Amino acid sequence: MAAVGSLAISSCPAGHLPTLLPVSRGCAPVPVDPKPGSRVRCLQLSCQSAVLPSRVLPAHEGGSFLKDPGAEVGVGPFRGSGWGQIKVAKRRVVMASLYLGTGPLEQELVDCLESTLEKSLQAKFPSDLKVSILLDFTRGSRGKKNSRTMLLPLLQRFPEQVRVSLFHTPDLRGLLRLLVPERFNETIGLQHIKVYLFDNSVILSGANLSDSYFTNRQDRYVFLQDCAEIADFFTELVDAVGDVSLQLQGDNTVQVVDGMVHPYKGDRAAYCKAANKRVMDVIHSARTRQQMLHAQTFHGDSLLTQEEAAAAGDRRPAPDTWIYPLIQMKPFEIQIDEIVTETLLTEAERGARVYLTTGYFNLTQAYMDLVLGTRAEYQILLASPEVNGFFGAKGVAGAIPAAYVHIERQFYREVCSLGQQERVQLQEYWRRGWTFHAKGLWLYLAGSSLPCLTLIGSPNFGYRSVHRDLEAQIAIVTESRALQQQLHQEQEQLYLRSGVVSSATFEQPSRQVKLWVKMVTPLIKNFF
Repeated sequence: MAAVGSLAISSCPAGHLPTLLPVSRGCAPVPVDPKPGSRVRCLQLSCQSAVLPSRVLPAHEGGSFLKDPGAEVGVGPFRGSGWGQIKVAKRRVVMASLYLGTGPLEQELVDCLESTLEKSLQAKFPSDLKVSILLDFTRGSRGKKNSRTMLLPLLQRFPEQVRVSLFHTPDLRGLLRLLVPERFNETIGLQHIKVYLFDNSVILSGANLSDSYFTNRQDRYVFLQDCAEIADFFTELVDAVGDVSLQLQGDNTVQVVDGMVHPYKGDRAAYCKAANKRVMDVIHSARTRQQMLHAQTFHGDSLLTQEEAAAAGDRRPAPDTWIYPLIQMKPFEIQIDEIVTETLLTEAERGARVYLTTGYFNLTQAYMDLVLGTRAEYQILLASPEVNGFFGAKGVAGAIPAAYVHIERQFYREVCSLGQQERVQLQEYWRRGWTFHAKGLWLYLAGSSLPCLTLIGSPNFGYRSVHRDLEAQIAIVTESRALQQQLHQEQEQLYLRSGVVSSATFEQPSRQVKLWVKMVTPLIKNFF
């Protein structure tokens, strides 16, 4: 694979799922036990404030792997793992992305979907294969040839099997929708979730369905194999967002689902209330299922602990890795990811190390205050101007890398003014011919040389991710040393291509920011 660091986790059967009930955001932290396992379980409680069920991997399923993000140039996760999974899918293919590109590699993906659908119809025992694709309306409609036109042949040929949903933010409406140019209307709000799902296997990523992500755009992904409950959850989540989105028709028009409020023509409050209910129904349903599975797992007694179950004759290994799906949809008043991220940053202890990476360094004020005000050590990886996705763009967009440099410099000055240079370090990623889009977090507990938690998915930790866009990621909490080593290797490989930021960094010619960019950045930083 090329542009994406990958972590594959195999087989998480539902029979090994414990019930991890949510705790309130303001609950007292559990005392930290010196035993590593107990400290990891404290992180589980931090994640539980998400009010979202966890998923667990049993200890005996240690078969996981990690590859160098740039090991096999030209073969990305979608052309490798992804397209291979499409070809063998029998029941469902679910894809959520910002957009689908229009080049030959993206056409290859569409052709692969078409071939798989055709085979499903011609099989001796025809399958009920369904394909559901969720994209952003504004980004997917840009230009004459766009995501919509790429997918029309599938809709026209397989109308009963293919669904294409286009999410339109409720915040782009009325006069604003008429006045903001096509190139900039996506700054108001987006569908930013990246999930690629094939039967019971799931890829969570920050990568879009575009050729650069298949070749020379650095990103991350996690591949969860044969994880039915995770797959069910994200299928239902994409279905829920799809239901409150516009439905692409075979003639390239769009329609609202029957009974649903229109996202930009209808009443905003009514639309957001309906969307909140639709998504929260998925969360509540998933939690109920998990509680039932827990009761079945431990001999029908939900009060039985794993130790008691083992004493009663249940010899299955105890779980050592937990997966927490986290979503953020502030327009719908759903702030699960924000709450969990703030909790993790708040509770990181002295001596702990946090490696945080973002393709677009524009932390919210709340995240910035936590980084500067807590005791853990931070290594923050961000894009150098040359690997920013907007570097060399025409018009106003070409100034965006300079705006990020300005934000970076202001943050660096704040770090220095507080005397925090040793505790909080910035590092810039650089790689010739590549762009940088990786985002996520690794947490190393005090005294540990390996991480026990990672966040991976679509959020960038910026204002947009928290307030404007629809986002999803997962928190992986693990006691498995093998998995911890793989997470550590992934982190090291990303950071190896970076240099530490110092005051001299901003004296370089490429870091000189024009006055008008400095003046405009505070006014527009909440839009990118």
